[in-house]
Amino acid sequence: MLHILIADDHSVVRVGLKQLFSLMGDITVTGEAANGEEVLGILAHNHNCDLLLLDLNMPGISGIELIARIRKEHPPLPILVFSMQNEPMIAKRIFQIGASGFITKGCSQETLVEAIRKVAAGGRFIDPALAELMIFDQPQVEKAAPHHKLSDRELMIMKLFAQGQTGNEIAKKLSISKKTVSTHKANLMHKMNFHSIAELVLYAADYALLD
Repeated sequence: MLHILIADDHSVVRVGLKQLFSLMGDITVTGEAANGEEVLGILAHNHNCDLLLLDLNMPGISGIELIARIRKEHPPLPILVFSMQNEPMIAKRIFQIGASGFITKGCSQETLVEAIRKVAAGGRFIDPALAELMIFDQPQVEKAAPHHKLSDRELMIMKLFAQGQTGNEIAKKLSISKKTVSTHKANLMHKMNFHSIAELVLYAADYALLD
């Protein structure tokens, strides 16, 4: 019997998943969470969990930051991301940070169940439709790299932060004030839709911007 924790901020999704799993003979839901804090709380007090089925976007801590936190505090726990997003770059990031699987909410019930069983058994799984995008659309994705919308100074500052430099170090290196660095950082984080430095670093690694 596989014991799973469902983390999704939409109650209708959690109810639907529980109904689906109740029809399976080998999957049971041992917990539900509507945000990242609840996920961490449940995992801290309940070790009877074979897999975390995780929505990528929830209130509070979520996404890459939440996956990184779980991977640090509960290394053995398999994480299967279940998301509305179907962008290859997002899938690459979540695998790099420690998730074991990625499926979209548009997948079939059969695909979802297959993914749960495979990831819980220690394997890895990616939604077949997303895998196809990653293989065949990669040149197009790279051509339309999101960081191209940054100014030269914003791109330079993004690279320096990705290399691990602090705001003070960047200000000194570029002979500008720390306040100016902070302004450029806020602008580039907004343009790139980054929510943390961890996301910035992963993006820089994906696009070979760390050199």
